[in-house]
Amino acid sequence: MFDLGSMLAVPARCFALAIVLGGGLATTATSARAEGEAEFLAGKSKVCARCSLEKAQLKRRDLAGVDFSEAKLARAVMHRCRLLGTNFTGADLTGANLNKTDLKNASFAKAHAAGAMFYESDMSVANLAGTDLTEAKMGRARLVRAVLDNAKLDEAVLTGARLDDASLRGASLPRANLIGVSLRNANLEGANLEDSGLIDAIMREANLKGANLSGADLFGADLTGANLAGADLSESRLSRAILTDAKLDGANLKGALMPDGSVHD
Repeated sequence: MFDLGSMLAVPARCFALAIVLGGGLATTATSARAEGEAEFLAGKSKVCARCSLEKAQLKRRDLAGVDFSEAKLARAVMHRCRLLGTNFTGADLTGANLNKTDLKNASFAKAHAAGAMFYESDMSVANLAGTDLTEAKMGRARLVRAVLDNAKLDEAVLTGARLDDASLRGASLPRANLIGVSLRNANLEGANLEDSGLIDAIMREANLKGANLSGADLFGADLTGANLAGADLSESRLSRAILTDAKLDGANLKGALMPDGSVHD
């Protein structure tokens, strides 16, 4: 005799088994991640991808070459760490302390580092493409030849930082503090520097083609040989700025305060 109840019971049992197995796999993954974190903290492993180390105290450790991809490192303390070539791709470094660290050749591609601290860190040749560095503290950091294409640096502090030969194409830097920064031969094509502070900045031979510098403070900035073709410099302050051999073809200078003290029509 056809038993409908038995027929329905089989899928139900299978579904329950699937839930149990799924829960078991999740538990196994969590256990494996915890084991990986323990091995990393014990110095037995350099792989800590997707680790959960929020607020971890890692000060002065040698973490060169460690894989922190997609790791949770919000508010972690890595002050004075050696992080040469370390992989932070996609990691969460919100509010983390990386002051005075060696980050040469490190990768932060698409990482989240809003409010993070990089004071006096050496980030030369580092990859920060697409990284969220909103309100990051990067005063006197060394970013020579670093890649920051499409990075988000809104209201970031980079006072006195070195970005010579760096690439910041399409980067977002509105209201950023760039006082005394060095951007010699840097590529800022299409970057947004609206209302940024660039007082005494050194931007010799920099590529600022199509950049948005409206409202920027460029008092005393050295723009010798810079390419400002098609750039928006409206309402900017160029008092005492050096524009020798700068290319200004198609630049918008409406309302700009010029080096000679005049206001451009």
